[in-house]
Amino acid sequence: MDIRQLRYFVTVAEEANFTRAAARLHLAQPGVSAQVRQLEKELGQPLLDRSGRSVTLTEVGLAVLPYARAALGAVEAVRQTVDEFTGLLRGHVTIGFLSGAAAHTFDLASFLAGFHRDHPRVEVTLTEDSSERMLAALHRGELDVAVIGLADEEPPPGISLQVLIDEPLVAAVAPDDPVLAHRGRTSVPLAELRDRPLISLPRGTGSRGVLDRACAQAGFQPRIAFEASAPPFLAQLAARGLGVAVVPALQAYEASALGVRTLEITRPRLRGRVALAWRTDGPASPAATAFLGLLRATLAVPGSVSTHRGDVS
Repeated sequence: MDIRQLRYFVTVAEEANFTRAAARLHLAQPGVSAQVRQLEKELGQPLLDRSGRSVTLTEVGLAVLPYARAALGAVEAVRQTVDEFTGLLRGHVTIGFLSGAAAHTFDLASFLAGFHRDHPRVEVTLTEDSSERMLAALHRGELDVAVIGLADEEPPPGISLQVLIDEPLVAAVAPDDPVLAHRGRTSVPLAELRDRPLISLPRGTGSRGVLDRACAQAGFQPRIAFEASAPPFLAQLAARGLGVAVVPALQAYEASALGVRTLEITRPRLRGRVALAWRTDGPASPAATAFLGLLRATLAVPGSVSTHRGDVS
C-alpha cells in the first residue's frame, strides 16, 4: 500500500461517493476506484460496501479508517517539520466565497497572486456557495476560511468573524410603483410589504435570512415571487413591475441605471452584512493559518474592501 491509496480511501469514506471523492481530489473517478480496489486487494479484505446508493464502510473499513487518517496525519507532520527547518510553507488552503460576489468584496485575484508568489508550495482551492452551506463546511473543517453573508446579529457558535460590509437593505421598486404614491417618500415600513410580491436572494444567503427573520418577527411570511443570486438582476425585475426587490443599498446612479427607485426599509431597519469567517479554534494547517493571518491583515487596511457592494449574499 502507499500514501496515495490511503488518501483516496479516506476521501471516499468521507464523501460516501466515488464521484464526489474524485472531484475533491481533482482526479478522474475510474483512477480513484482502481486505486482503492488495489488497496483492498493488497489487504485481502473489502473496505467499502458499494452495493447501496451510497458507499459505506465495511466492518474492516471502519476499523482501518482511523489508522489511515493517522498515517496521513503523520506524513503531513513530517512535511511540516522539514518545512520549518527549510523556511518553506506548504500545504492546502480551502476558501469559500459568496456566489458571484468574489470580485465585488475585494481584489481577490491580486491577493491570491501575491500569496502564491510568496508561498508557491501552498495549493489553494476556491469555491463559491451560499452562506448557509459555507458555514456548515467551516464547522466540518472542509473550508479553512469563507466570506459569508450574515443572517444573525451574533456569530454562530465556534465561528469567528471580521465584518467587511455593513449596509442597509432597501426596497427597490419601479418608478410608478404604488409605494411611491406619497410624494418625497424615502422609506417604507416592513409591514407595508406584507402583501406585496417580493424579489429576493435565495434561501441560505445572509440577506434572505435577515428578511425572513424580520418578517417572522413582524408576524407574517414574505410572498417571494422571484429569487436570484445577483442583486442587480433582482432590481431589473422590480423595474419591470414584477414586485418589490429587497437588495443592498444602491447609489443613486446605480438605481437610475437599473430603472428603479429605492426606499429604506424601516420598523425594523434591515441590514446586510458580509464577513470573513473562520473556525474559532483556528484552521487545521499552518498554511491555512498563515493565509488567514495575511488575509485579515490585508482586509484591515483602509480601502482594501471594494466600494462596490452589490452582492451582500
